[in-house]
Order: sequence, then C-alpha cells, then structure tokens
Amino acid sequence: MAVAELDCSRLRDGFAGELILPGQAPYDEARTIFNAMIDRRPAVIAQCQTAQDVANAIRFGRERGLEVAVRGGGHGVAGKALTDGGIVIDLRRMSTVTVDAGARTATVAGGALMGHLDRATEPYGLVTTGGRVSTTGVGGLTLGGGNGWLDRKFGLACDNLLSVELVTADGSVVHASEKEDSELFWALHGGGGNFGVATSFTFRLYPLPVVTTALLLWPAEAGPDVVRVYRDFMESAPDEVCGGLVYVTGPPEEFVPQHLVGHLSVVVLLVYTGGEAEARRAVGPMLQLGSDGEMIAEMPYAELQCMLDDPPGYRNYWSATYLDALPDEAVDRHCARAADMIVPSPSQQALAPQGGAVARGRADYPIPWRQAPWFVLTFGMWDDPADDERAKRWSSNVRADLSPWASDAIYLNFIGDEGQDRVVAGLGPENYRRLAAVKAQFDPDNVFHLNHNIKPESN
Repeated sequence: MAVAELDCSRLRDGFAGELILPGQAPYDEARTIFNAMIDRRPAVIAQCQTAQDVANAIRFGRERGLEVAVRGGGHGVAGKALTDGGIVIDLRRMSTVTVDAGARTATVAGGALMGHLDRATEPYGLVTTGGRVSTTGVGGLTLGGGNGWLDRKFGLACDNLLSVELVTADGSVVHASEKEDSELFWALHGGGGNFGVATSFTFRLYPLPVVTTALLLWPAEAGPDVVRVYRDFMESAPDEVCGGLVYVTGPPEEFVPQHLVGHLSVVVLLVYTGGEAEARRAVGPMLQLGSDGEMIAEMPYAELQCMLDDPPGYRNYWSATYLDALPDEAVDRHCARAADMIVPSPSQQALAPQGGAVARGRADYPIPWRQAPWFVLTFGMWDDPADDERAKRWSSNVRADLSPWASDAIYLNFIGDEGQDRVVAGLGPENYRRLAAVKAQFDPDNVFHLNHNIKPESN
C-alpha cells in the first residue's frame, strides 16, 4: 500500500477531486455498490471532479498496469464498477444537470443519477426517457440503450441523445454527435462503456408536466387471467400508455389490501403521459377487470421515478428474455414460474410491453431488441447468501420456460455475466463486428473491458 500511496501522490498534483485509498475512512463506503454480492477492493478510488481528472486517472492507471473500472451510478448487477487491486474512476462528484428550457435540452454530467436529471427538468415541465427508478446512473442506462416508463411515447434514452463528451483510452477528450465522430456516436447507442468514459451527455426534452400512475393489484392465482387481459389491452393501447406487469411481494402500503401484504401478488403499473381524466378513458379495459387493490393519481414524472426505488443492501441477480410473441402457453409458463420467487423479498418477475416509439426508432442502432413486442425481467433481490442458488435457478428457469418464443437480442443492461456469446447475440452479430471496429479505433488495448465487452477488431 505504501507504493500505491507514493504513486497516488503524483496523481494528486492538479487533481480536482479526491483520491481514496485502502485504510482511509471513506474507503468502504466508496467501494460499496448496489449489488451486495460484489465485494472488491480497489487499490485506489479516483473520485473525479472534471474531465481532466478522468483523463489523468486513465493515464495513471495505464502507466502502472492497473485494471480500470468506471463507476457511474454503481447500479449494474454484474458489479463491473469495481475492480480488485485496480483503479476505479468514480464519476459521482460529476452530477451537474443544466437545462435549456427554450431549446428543450439538458446537459448532464457523466456521474448524474436519473434523480438528478428528473429533478432538474421538473420545474420546467420537461422530461426525457430515463429508466424506472431514480437511483440508476444516467450514463450506464443511456449507453446501453435505456428503456423506461416513457419509452413507448418518447423512445429510448439513447434515441433522445444529442451529443456525448467522452474521454478515450489515451486520455483524449472527444465529442460525438450526428455531425461529429458519427460512427462513435452510433456505437454509443447500445455499445455501453466500451469506448471511453462518458463525462457529459446532452438530451432532447419533451413537455410533460404530469403523468398519471395507476397501480392495480391481485393475488398471484389471478395472474393468468390478468396477464391475458393486459396482453390483449396493450396490443392496441395508444403510445401514451406505458408501464408493466410484475409479480412481487405485496408491500405494506395503504392501498394494498391486507390479504396481499407479504404475499405473492400480481401488480399492473400503468403510466399515462397525461392527466387522470384522459388516463381513465385510455386504460378503461384494465380498470373494468376489477382488482383487489387500486391507486390512481396524477404526479410529476420525477415522483413516479422515485416511487419504486430499489432498496440498497440486497444481494442481486438479474436476467431478461425478449419475446417475439406472447401466446397463451407462454403466459401460463410465465405465471407458473413466479411461484419459485423468494417471498417475502423485493424480487420481481416483470413482463413489459415495447412497441410505440421504441419500435419506430432508428433500426440501424445496435439495439435489435427494440423490435421485440415484449420482454420478461427476473429481478432477484434477497438478503440471505443461502438463497443465492435458489434465486439464480429461478431466473434460469424463467428464461428456459420462455425460450420457444425468445429473441436472441437482449438489452445488456438487464443482465449480469452470461458469457460472450450472449453479448454478441444480444447486440446482433453484424452490429458487433461494426462495434468491434469502433472499439479498435478508440480503445485498441481494451482498457475498458469491465463491461459487456466488445473486443477490438479492425475491419
């Protein structure tokens, strides 16, 4: 550790942020990420304040042969934001959001969370697509594609990306947009953190002062009937209707009937991009189904985003399957497998629609999963290490059950380490080859390999 301290003293010269080493008081907090299964001990955590800090940290790590990890929100389930014995480029101090209400754009620093972005745009009645919780990092979400509660109306997060500032593997600062480094800009729409450290994003915004949120609850045994009605409803629903269906442990909330609290339940969350009167008309078929519990309310989008924030401190394992079809047999298999979830726990087995602006987005971006009409997410969260294998087996079985209708394409932000073949298939083989050429240009030595990795290869 004395060597690390000596080396870091040279990095400190002109470093605007903070360097944290093992043994220092903030170290354990600084190395804690969302997934409690991940316990890694970096040699140094460089909490960067500026793009120049990022560049200096990259050069420092490379000169000393340190593995480089990049932390934005730290929400990724695979734990790639940490490294054992290497350097973590921690962007959390870089969280400023600047809104240009007239131009309807927001410029977002690379370490910002969705909560920072949503709260900054809220006073102007403006929004953009951004995940499903406020604690997700804007950077990781966007670079992987970025689906969310508003995507059927406004498209994916990356569809609304106007430009990116990126620090590359040699410490250079580049800017990518449709007119500047356009091939890199293309790669940043799904290729993740493979090409450098994104220190700033500019997004397109949309006027939306309120959304209407409807939460409808049933006991688990009602699942097959509820899913069929929901499926048929969403097949013809307008783009303004977003949301999803989840199997969850009934939470102890006022609107949850007592007989569902602590028990496996089916919840349909409907998000309408408008006021309550219009929403009730638009989601009428779901309301007419009747439910054991109901909550309908108008709220700012930022309130919706933090309403379902995932609790930290749990062990996590996630996976996902994108479906080309959802016939009755698939519905039955999906519902039956929910019985294997760990209950009570914050785990979820989610079914969500795409379509709308997601499906109409640019087909040439490396996100072929956007064409699938449905996806299933197993979002496992538990606290007892003895349940690790049980949770992983449940997730694997859900994927196996739905494999007859599954697409190979996959939103990589939703999965952990599932092998390189899954990465190639998820992006699409042709896209992967094109991405590998961009990787060879900007990171030929694969410095940024702690991700769903694209290996550099020139055409």
